[in-house]
Amino acid sequence: MNILFIMYDQLRFDYLGCAGHPHLKTPHFDRVAEMGVRFTNAYVQSPICGASRMCFYTGRYASSHGAQWNGFPLRVGEQTLGDHLRNTGMDCWLIGKTHMKADAAGMARLGLAPDSMIGARQAECGFDSWIRDDGLWAYGPDGYYDEKRSPYNEYLKSKGYDGENPWADYANAGISDDQIASGWMFRNADKPANICEEDSETPWLTSETIAFIEQAKGPWCAHVSYIKPHWPYIVPAPYHDMFGKNHVPQAKRHDLERDNPHPVFGAYMENRIAQAFQRDEVREKVIPAYMGLIKQCDDQLGRLLAYMEETDTLKDTMIVLTADHGDYLGDHWLGEKDLFHEQSVKVPMIIFDPRDTADSTRGISCDALVESIDLAATFVEAAGGVVPDHIIEGRSLLPWLRGERPEWREFAISEYDYSATPQAVKLGLNPRDARLFMVFDGRYKMMHAEGGFRPMLFDLQNDPDEFDDLAKTDSHADVLEWMYGMLAQWGRRMSQRVTRSEQEIIAMRGASGRKGVLPFLYDGSEVPEELTQTYRGALRQTYTEGGD
Repeated sequence: MNILFIMYDQLRFDYLGCAGHPHLKTPHFDRVAEMGVRFTNAYVQSPICGASRMCFYTGRYASSHGAQWNGFPLRVGEQTLGDHLRNTGMDCWLIGKTHMKADAAGMARLGLAPDSMIGARQAECGFDSWIRDDGLWAYGPDGYYDEKRSPYNEYLKSKGYDGENPWADYANAGISDDQIASGWMFRNADKPANICEEDSETPWLTSETIAFIEQAKGPWCAHVSYIKPHWPYIVPAPYHDMFGKNHVPQAKRHDLERDNPHPVFGAYMENRIAQAFQRDEVREKVIPAYMGLIKQCDDQLGRLLAYMEETDTLKDTMIVLTADHGDYLGDHWLGEKDLFHEQSVKVPMIIFDPRDTADSTRGISCDALVESIDLAATFVEAAGGVVPDHIIEGRSLLPWLRGERPEWREFAISEYDYSATPQAVKLGLNPRDARLFMVFDGRYKMMHAEGGFRPMLFDLQNDPDEFDDLAKTDSHADVLEWMYGMLAQWGRRMSQRVTRSEQEIIAMRGASGRKGVLPFLYDGSEVPEELTQTYRGALRQTYTEGGD
């Protein structure tokens, strides 16, 4: 069986037809949900692009792998999906974005050349790269945000789009009179991007995916990682005007949230992106474009499914649809992602398993508490391997796909290291104190903040919109104590003993007695005679004076 692991950047869990969106129809996402299982309580282990993706790729929590912010390198030696799947005989390929930063210093220390096979895999998060494009080719007076080669820009130039950076000038910009109307400006979000739709980013990556499948020899895992619907919020015709102001929901926010807010929450509500999304005219421009980007993603998924049907590859390919985090879009007075409200930390997750063992669960929803790190374990088991649970901290989802009810986690965890942000500076925090932790048990969600701050607490059973922070008073001290107990339990996990499995340790027990190490014996009668035979026998030489 092959695995098609598709990730959409910044796709909210509730912006799909199958998730109940009132206006956005996504028949192809819905079709995969009917073919498989839709997990309705899936949470990422960090609500920021790079850290979240490293959790998906390693199957480990952010504090375990350490790459907790965009641009923080994933250390050399951290095992990823590619390493685990190759152990089962399955190739693992990247098509699109990873947001991974290579540990160049670590590679140099170990003498790993970037152009060697092992060096290239270390630099590409363990994947073999069909094509990597992280999709943010923004540039300013001091240069590019991403200084790597842009395959997509090269493609656009080959199609006749001029300039140094057609990604910015065409794919993510419209036209205003005779001027470039950049997608970075929210006021331009309702304009069609100045590009032929088939040349825009999502169709381009779909074409690369089809080209990969055409030549692939199985078994393979292909991580198809789309940059959209991530900002810049601009989309080509005909998607730019499929939705309008009448499709923009009222923002889910309440004045109660601004009354004595948690200091970290307050700092984020005052940042530039939040202040922009607090304006109705911004939401009325951006959200229709965001929906158009998702509609384009759905159409391209349909194109990919049609190709797989035509080539008879659908019947033996597991398909996974998910996202690296969500998008506030003005809810909770915020924009972008970063904190732990559902809009940010909860993601869509749909899994289609073509095997007969999954027939009983087709078309169902599962409300188990799922973590993004569970996919790594799922893929290893699906590939026929044994999950190395001393390394991978997630749990395989295959039992749920088979209709079983396995013993499962009682709470989900997410982490956020915001030490590199203006909010940490505003709060006067040292880097090690600018860290947040979420614990969610299915009803109560707690956010713990290092740095001496109080926690936040929400009761999603009685307050599903997460407006009322119960930790503003001491009325729920017992719940907080319970939640902190869960956080402490998680904090005591075994996460760094990655070179010895439980099975190997069990096999080691008592083995030293047959390797010649026999400490703490009085006369040898405490152990079987065969273990002491090399220490007994007639004296051969004497070196002590008066030896007896």
